[in-house]
Amino acid sequence: MLQWAQRRVQAAYERLLRREISGAPTHVAVIQDGNRRYASKQGGDAPDGHRAGAQTTERVMDWCKEMGVEELTLYTFSTENFDRPDHENQALFDLLEEKLYQFGDDDRVHDGEVCIRVIGERDRLPERVREAVRYAERRTADYDSFTLNVALAYGGRNELLGATREVARAVEDGELDPDDIDVSEIENRLYDSPVRDVDLIIRTGGDERTSNFLPWHANGNEAAVFFCTPYWPEFSKIDFLRGIRTYESREQSWRRTRANRALALVKALGGVELAEARSVIDRFRESLPEESSVEELGVEELEVESESSVE
Repeated sequence: MLQWAQRRVQAAYERLLRREISGAPTHVAVIQDGNRRYASKQGGDAPDGHRAGAQTTERVMDWCKEMGVEELTLYTFSTENFDRPDHENQALFDLLEEKLYQFGDDDRVHDGEVCIRVIGERDRLPERVREAVRYAERRTADYDSFTLNVALAYGGRNELLGATREVARAVEDGELDPDDIDVSEIENRLYDSPVRDVDLIIRTGGDERTSNFLPWHANGNEAAVFFCTPYWPEFSKIDFLRGIRTYESREQSWRRTRANRALALVKALGGVELAEARSVIDRFRESLPEESSVEELGVEELEVESESSVE
C-alpha cells in the first residue's frame, strides 16, 4: 500500500514538473557518478553498479528524445579512471564492448536514427573496445535525428592540449596564419564531427564539481549545472525533469540580465540618441522575457524626459 501511494505521488510530481517546463536544452551532458557506491550500498561489486547504470543510460536516452533534446553526452570513463584496479576496469570494458555492439544493432537506435560517437583518447582503450566503437559508429554514421556522444578515456584538459598542439603544428608548417586562429579552428581540431555547445550539465552522486568535463563546449557556453544526490543507477525521470527546470530558470535569469544591460545602455545613451537606443533594444528583443516590452525597459519614460528637455 505504501509503495502504491509513493508511486502515485511521484507520478503527480512528474506531471507537475512537466507542466512547468516549456522547452528543453539542445545538448545535455551527464556525469554518471555513483555506480560503485550504489553497488556497495546494495552489497554488490563495482560491475553490478555499472550494469545498473547502463539501464539508467537507456532510460535517459528515451527521456531526452521525449523532451526534444537533440544531443546527449555521457561521461563514461575518464583518463583518471585508468588508475582504478585493473580487474574493475576490465569488467567495465567488457560491459562497454557489449553495450556498443548492442547499440549498434538495437532497433530503437535505428528507428530513432541515433548517431553514436565516441570522444576521448580511444587509442588508450583495449583493442576489443575500439573495435566495438568502430562498429557502433559505422552502423549509425548516417543518422542525424539524435546524437549520443560517449566520452571514453576522456579528459577535458587533454582535449584542449591536443587541439592546441595541432594548431601550433599547423602554424609551424606554414599551413595556418596565426591571425586566422579563431574559435572554428580550435573546434575543428577537437572532434572529427561538430559537437554542439552544452546547455546543461547534470551530475549525479552528490559531488558538486564538473570534473574537467567538456570545458570548451560547456564553460564557453556558460552551461547551466544541476547537481543531485541520487547515484546514477537511482537517477529518475523526476531528477531529469528537475535538471531541465534548472536549465530553464537559468535561461530566464540570463535573459533578464541581458535585458537589464540593454536598459542601462539605453539610459546611458540619453535623449538625443533615443532612436539609436531603440535600435539597441530591438536587437535585444529576442532575449527579453516574454512579458517584457520596450516600454517596460524605460524607453517610453526616456522619450518623455527627452521631450521635456527640448521644451
